[in-house]
Amino acid sequence: MILSKYSMGVGDRFGRQGVAQLTAFVQANAMGVDITPVWNKSNREHLIVHTHPDSVRAEADAAVKALGWKGPYHVDADHIGLKTVDAFISASDFFTLDVADFVGKPAPDADIQDFATRYRRYTTTLKIPGIERTLTISGPDIAAIARKYLAAIQEAGAIYRRIEAAKGRDRFITEVSIDETDSPQTPVELLFILAAIADQQIPAQTIAPKFTGRFNKGVDYAGDLSQFEKEFNEDLAVIAFAIREFGLPANLKLSVHSGSDKFSIYGPIAHAMRTHEAGLHLKTAGTTWLEEVAGLALAGGDALKLAQEIYEKAYGRIEDLCKPYAAVIDIDRARLPEPKAVRGWSGAEYAAALRHEQKCRAYNPHFRQLLHVGFKVAAEMGPTYLQALEANAAVIGRLVTENLLEKHIKPVFLQPWADHYSQERAAGQAGDRSDKLLQNQRPPSHHET
Repeated sequence: MILSKYSMGVGDRFGRQGVAQLTAFVQANAMGVDITPVWNKSNREHLIVHTHPDSVRAEADAAVKALGWKGPYHVDADHIGLKTVDAFISASDFFTLDVADFVGKPAPDADIQDFATRYRRYTTTLKIPGIERTLTISGPDIAAIARKYLAAIQEAGAIYRRIEAAKGRDRFITEVSIDETDSPQTPVELLFILAAIADQQIPAQTIAPKFTGRFNKGVDYAGDLSQFEKEFNEDLAVIAFAIREFGLPANLKLSVHSGSDKFSIYGPIAHAMRTHEAGLHLKTAGTTWLEEVAGLALAGGDALKLAQEIYEKAYGRIEDLCKPYAAVIDIDRARLPEPKAVRGWSGAEYAAALRHEQKCRAYNPHFRQLLHVGFKVAAEMGPTYLQALEANAAVIGRLVTENLLEKHIKPVFLQPWADHYSQERAAGQAGDRSDKLLQNQRPPSHHET
């Protein structure tokens, strides 16, 4: 099974927006770009929402049938390990092997020594096409990389073989995820991580490394845009080199996790994709859930009251809701509106604070992040929340489609944005734009847009 050059992960917490999500891909196809949709949902999300992996397959199949989609599509067992993979095997054909917890746990000394010995041919100066500087690699460098990452890749191999035994070697797509680590991988580290993946005979088609900066849930990238661009381009160069050196799949590509709403890096990503003629897997999830809440607010009446109640309950349980996501959110409680104030907002005011419209002065990234992790509140509402989604499907669906197409697909996968970014680079404006976008300034009055 081969993953297309361009693919995009779409998450749907409550399994009601499959058609609206797929509509964005249909419209993108009509504009001339083929992007493969991949519905992704993690074990943690299933536990919170009380769903089963089979429900994601059912949603994807139903959306494809409803719209007559003729292109490929997949269902991703997102962030799974040996303890959780079995429940996903029958429904999924894409598996994200999350081995971040094993990074830094050393493999047996004999394995480390064997790895360093087998790759000592690289203990020299190495020139990788696409990377300006020459890389200097020593034997101790290779051993240190193996000490940090080899056990994690061995674990990935164990997960892969569990899936392979159940499904067959060529009947699923494999991604290896090492993004939730303490620091970005250097080009040399990524090179030998890919060597270890090849040693484990994992036919990885996507790799998710860690990049510099903050990839907080549902809000823009925060960090050094120039450094991100440098890392992204170097990672693409390393992947191309590793494919030739280690016999990895020819379509191996980068996967960007927590990729939704990272507007300031979409230009550099698009430019790099064109420069290197590279593919991309962009993984999004909670952005669709937030459009659901915004749609409820805009629907008014009882739906608005429900959206207000969700925020009020999330505000009252902020510690509980934020704890599992502490590493990927930055919420300033002083900038959260009081629930009583939110109770007085109109639907338009609520949506303006929530939706990621950076030119809208009412947009509040702290409000948005709290609601992002607050889907547990909606899950606990059970049928009340689901019935509200059904009753207001039209307005919600429009927002979901618009969000994916206009804010994610077009900036990353359609050429005009890449051309625009290239012009900004030439003018030296790209870094300045990023700095302005990343300011978490105090939200003004919610009457201002």
